[in-house]
Amino acid sequence: QVWLAESGGGLVQAGGSLRLSCAASGGTFSNYAMGWFRQAPGKEREFAAAISRGGSGTYYADSVKGRFTISRDNAKNTVSLQMNSLKPEDTAVYYCAASRGATMITRAVDINHWGQGTQVTVSS
Repeated sequence: QVWLAESGGGLVQAGGSLRLSCAASGGTFSNYAMGWFRQAPGKEREFAAAISRGGSGTYYADSVKGRFTISRDNAKNTVSLQMNSLKPEDTAVYYCAASRGATMITRAVDINHWGQGTQVTVSS
């Protein structure tokens, strides 16, 4: 069992930046591909960013490409999401996710473990 705990959400003005962090415990972190998903009010949860087990591979949704950067530190069991040039449409609950089987997480069906989520609100 892997436990994931997100932090770093909050309220920011459009154009601003936030950095989300996710701390993992209870398993061998480097065995898991990691990712960030988000869910806006009234919408389905959607993929935002993913990173491979070793950290050399990353993948982004088109909506965040060029603005968000995912990274991980396997020594500290953490994965982060640096979010720049934030837009009101980035407002959502952001979830950290872990997959034992997938090489790169882009689908919710591949997720083995979810965090509890952290709210990000971008004001216009």
